[in-house]
Amino acid sequence: MTSATSTPVRTRRNLPWPIAFYQTAVGKKWVMAVTGIILLGFVLVHMVGNLKMYLGETDLNKYGVALREIGGDLVPHTSILWAVRSLLILAFVLHIHAAATLTAMNRKARPVGYKGGRHYVAANYAARTMRMTGVIVLLYLLFHLMDLTWGNANPNFVHGEPYHNVVESFSRAPVAVVYIIANILLGIHIYHGAWSMFQSLGWNNPRINAARRWFATAFAALIVIGNVSMPIAVLAGVVS
Repeated sequence: MTSATSTPVRTRRNLPWPIAFYQTAVGKKWVMAVTGIILLGFVLVHMVGNLKMYLGETDLNKYGVALREIGGDLVPHTSILWAVRSLLILAFVLHIHAAATLTAMNRKARPVGYKGGRHYVAANYAARTMRMTGVIVLLYLLFHLMDLTWGNANPNFVHGEPYHNVVESFSRAPVAVVYIIANILLGIHIYHGAWSMFQSLGWNNPRINAARRWFATAFAALIVIGNVSMPIAVLAGVVS
């Protein structure tokens, strides 16, 4: 008679530390916070670069060339740009996965709904709509890439001519309206993300909460005003 041998089950305890940590709610919150910081930095730098549109066609086009030539002759052409893109893609994937799995964990921990409906006492509008704005921002990002990077959503797209492409895109009123609405929702998402990432990292103290809220408000407002100004400027004929 032979005895069956069972394969040992890998538990969280004997998994590699990064994976084991990520499987916890705290780990997922940390990943969301760190990737959120990376994405906030990208959004800010991207907006500042695009504001060169107000300096004219030459400056914005030079900016586009400079992005592809970072590193000069020391590295292969566009290699650093693609390294940054790869980091951003990884940050997006981890941010979305952490948010989705953390939501699943929270629902599993409380499978029974709130009696009489959920009452949002402390949560504000930005927090309650975080998932909705996140999905819309993701869809907006895909359209933005199709419109101004890949060109398949912009009939008059010209490769290597960012100024021309921006003006052609925002000259279409429905597209400009989509950008304006999407950036307002992005601002709502950024506001709550910038506010909550400090708490996720353990920086939650009544002495700094006012500064946290000020930072979240100012950062979100800066991004919204900067990004929304561009389609409005094109529609108004300020940039042509």
